[in-house]
Amino acid sequence: MADTIEQDLFDSSLVFIEDGTDQDTIFKQVSDKLVALGAVKPDFYQHLGEREKAYPTGIDMSVVNPDYPNVAIPHTEGEFVNVRKVVPIRLKQPVEFANMIDPNQKFNVSFLFMILNNDPEGQANVLAQIMDFLTTSSEETLNRLFHAEDTATIHDILATSFKK
Repeated sequence: MADTIEQDLFDSSLVFIEDGTDQDTIFKQVSDKLVALGAVKPDFYQHLGEREKAYPTGIDMSVVNPDYPNVAIPHTEGEFVNVRKVVPIRLKQPVEFANMIDPNQKFNVSFLFMILNNDPEGQANVLAQIMDFLTTSSEETLNRLFHAEDTATIHDILATSFKK
C-alpha cells in the first residue's frame, strides 16, 4: 500500500462484503485478506477475537433509527496493525455480537467498521469519527451504505460522506 493512501481512512482495496455465518468466520476471512494486503500482522486475527470477547463492540443502532441494522466496530491493539484505516464490512447475513454498553446483551449485526490503527493515541479519535458519522449522516446516506451490493459503492459513500 502506497504512503499516499495512508492519508485517508478508507482504501478501496480494504472494503469487503462477507458471507460468513458467525463472528469468528468473518474475522478469519477478513484477517486473511488484510494479512495478504499487508495491512495487518499475522497474529491480528487471534488478537482481534480475544479483544472482541473481552471488550465487545456491538452498537445498537435502534436508538438512532429503528430501521437501521446494528453495527460493530471491532479492533485490536496497534502493535498487530501496519496502517491507520477503517475497514467497512457489509455482512450478507446478520452475525451475533455482544453489546458494547451491556456485554450481556447480544444482538445481530449487519455492518462492521473494523478499525486498523497503528497509532494508539488515535484509536478513540477514529471511534468518535465513526460514531459521529453514524449519528449525523442522513437516513438516505446510511440506507445506501447499509444496503450497498458492491464494495465500490460502499467505498464511495464513505469516502465522500465521512467527516475527517
